[in-house]
Formats: sequence, structure tokens, C-alpha cells
Amino acid sequence: MEAALTDAELTVLGLLAEAPRHGYELERVIEERGVRTWTALGFSSIYYVIDRLAKRGLVAPEGPRGGAKSRVTYGATPEGRDLLAAATRAALAEPAPVRARVLVAMANSPVLPDAEIAAGLAERHAALTQRLAELRATRAAQEPLPTPARAVFDYSEAMLEAEINWAATTLTTYRQETAMEKYDVKQARKDLYAPKAKDFSRVDVPELRYLAVDGHGDPNASTAYTEAVEALYGTAYALKFASKAEGRDFTVGPLEGLWRAADPASFVERRKGEWDWTMLISLPEWITDAQVAAAVAKAAVKKNNPALAGLRVLALTEGPSVQILHVGPYDDEGPVLARLHNEYMPANGLTFNGDHHEIYLGDPRRTDPAKLKTVLRQPVKPA
Repeated sequence: MEAALTDAELTVLGLLAEAPRHGYELERVIEERGVRTWTALGFSSIYYVIDRLAKRGLVAPEGPRGGAKSRVTYGATPEGRDLLAAATRAALAEPAPVRARVLVAMANSPVLPDAEIAAGLAERHAALTQRLAELRATRAAQEPLPTPARAVFDYSEAMLEAEINWAATTLTTYRQETAMEKYDVKQARKDLYAPKAKDFSRVDVPELRYLAVDGHGDPNASTAYTEAVEALYGTAYALKFASKAEGRDFTVGPLEGLWRAADPASFVERRKGEWDWTMLISLPEWITDAQVAAAVAKAAVKKNNPALAGLRVLALTEGPSVQILHVGPYDDEGPVLARLHNEYMPANGLTFNGDHHEIYLGDPRRTDPAKLKTVLRQPVKPA
């Protein structure tokens, strides 16, 4: 005989072992005792559960078989009582795993703004508080309680109180974080991260600090490139969370890249195997080298990534530069760069003065290639 019982089956079997009952009597006892505050058992499912128990020989009809099914009285069989005792022993001794759906929600919460997370937690807190009040009213109506019933209510109250406290604490944290000023390099330096797409513009880029990882070759085919990007993001988010805990939050900046080659034409002609690159993520000015080292160590604990060993802090001053916003697939950049290299720069008496710089404002995994936005920047000097 199958030994496992669902929570609903164990509950109904226990009530029928206590005394023979028909469906409406079961419903009345379940309502009076507040059983639905600690187990999932709908009214319509009572008969389904009874049928399942009967097919397994754990309960049997004890009243008249004629008439409405809801009036047939069932009681526990000897086999049912034995399994009930065994299942009860196991349930008393074994702690249940925590599988609350809210834990899945919290794991996925980074997809929502902090304000929305706070609003959801506030609704949860209010609903839990209402549920606790209803549970206490149900308990008061049944006093004095026998010891087993008192233990059930004690446990249910303790669990609800713990959830209410957790919701309140977490809500306070998110409200504080919502009120916390968050630095976003794209907003702070729109001159560098939001050029126009219509034509080239000039900008003077001051010294900025970045997380950086160097590499070589076609980014679409290089394992080292993938590892570099993972190392940058893992470290950047470790820095973000550590800084946020200290009271200063920031939005992790977009992925950026410095690209260089012996022949600049290799960019126009997309000869990617000839490219050297340094992938970057910008750092807020208050982040120290010591904080970066700690974040790298934390990222290394989570994943063994060889690129972490080469991650460094780069202070970069590009100075006078020409930039433009490119909208479309990365491989369509060639004509834009040809215009920059062969038309705009010669016409304005300019020549190269540093690596070709790209800032990736879209996620290629989620964005239509035709809508990808990339800042193309070239440091320049008089020819």
C-alpha cells in the first residue's frame, strides 16, 4: 500500500478517525476549527479526498449508502488508523522544507523597481495581519481548547507573526532603499552616454574609472570574451550590493569596450579575429580599489572564472573625442565608422588618439538587433 499522504488527505483522515462524519459535518468542523488557516483544503475537494482515501481502503462508509453522496458517513478503517499514526509520527519529527512562493518572488524581484516591491510587501503585510486577526477570533470562539488544538493554533499564530515581522522588516528596508539616492552614470553624464544618432558630435571626456578585463579575438567566438563579461558583471553587482549596504547605491553601468587593431580598417571591414579589446564597466567615484578587491574575491567564491584574475581598475582619460549613437546590429557599424575615419576626421583635421570606444546601451539577448543602441566614440587630436 502506498504510504504517502498529502496534507489534505492526512487532515481528512484524522478527522474521520476522530469520529465518523459525512461531508457537511466535515465542512462544519473544518470551519469551526479554522483548519484552512494551516492547510489547503477547499469545500469542493473534501469529497475528492474522501474518494481517494476510500479507494486506498483507508476510510469506508459507515452510514446509509443511498441518497445524496454528501450525506454518506465515512469512518477510518484499521488500515487507515495505522497509516494515520505512522504519518503523524513522521510529520511530528520531520521539519518541512520552506517552499513559500514569496521566496520565489523575492529571488525574481530584481526585475521590478524597488517601489513596486515595497508596494507588494505592504499588501502582503496587510493581508497577513488580517489573517492573524481572523485566526485569533476563531480561536477565541472555541476556548477552552484541548492541548492538541491549542498547539495547532499556537503554531499557526507563531508562523503568521513571523511572516508579519519578516514582511515589516523587509518592507522597511525597501522603503529606505527607495528613498536612497541612486547614482546612475547614464543620467549623471548624459553628454557621454546619450549622443544624437543624426550626426557626429564632439565631447571632452574627463578621467573616469572602470572595471576592466583585457582580451583578444572575435567576441562572438571567444570563450575569454564571455568569461570577461561574466567577471565584470559579477564584480560590479558585488560592489553594488556592498555599497548599498553602506548607504550609497548605484545602478550598474552598461557594458563598454575599448577596441584596437594594428590596422584600423579591420573595424570597418569587421575582421574580428584581428581585434584586441578591453571590456569595461564604469565605477562610481567613491568606490575604492580595496572595495574592488573584496568584490572580486566574493565573485570568485560564487564561480571559478579565470578572467577574475586579470580584472583590474582602469583610470582612463580620453579627452577630445568624436561620438555618435548607432542604432542597429553591431555588424552594421562598418559604414558609420567608414564615414568617421574617412570623411569626418579628415575634413576636420583630426586623427586617432586612442582606442575605438563602444558603449552598449541594449541587451543583445533581449533586444531586436534592429533596435540595439551603441555609442561609438573615437578619441582624436589634430592631424
